[in-house]
Amino acid sequence: MIVTNTETVAGYHVAEIKGLVQGNTVRAKHVGRDFAASLKNIVGGELKGYTELLTESRRQAVERMMAQAQQLGANAVVNVRFTTSAVTAGAAELYAYGTAVTLTEA
Repeated sequence: MIVTNTETVAGYHVAEIKGLVQGNTVRAKHVGRDFAASLKNIVGGELKGYTELLTESRRQAVERMMAQAQQLGANAVVNVRFTTSAVTAGAAELYAYGTAVTLTEA
């Protein structure tokens, strides 16, 4: 399945628009990560625990979005976007959405 943040895919034509698809995940912070992050705040640098958490969250949200697109019979998702929001103290949602389409070779 092709997944892209552009509206078109070079060499392909959008034959059919299946509709909006989305995937999300809500993740909570881990006490160990919070402790490590507080230490990093003192000396500076990347918060690797949170980087890993967000990377895994994006992967899972995209997989869920792709599964929804496949259920609609799409072979691609175009115009993909990501957003995040706080759900409660210590937990955040990562949301991926795009337009499920059927592409044919141009």
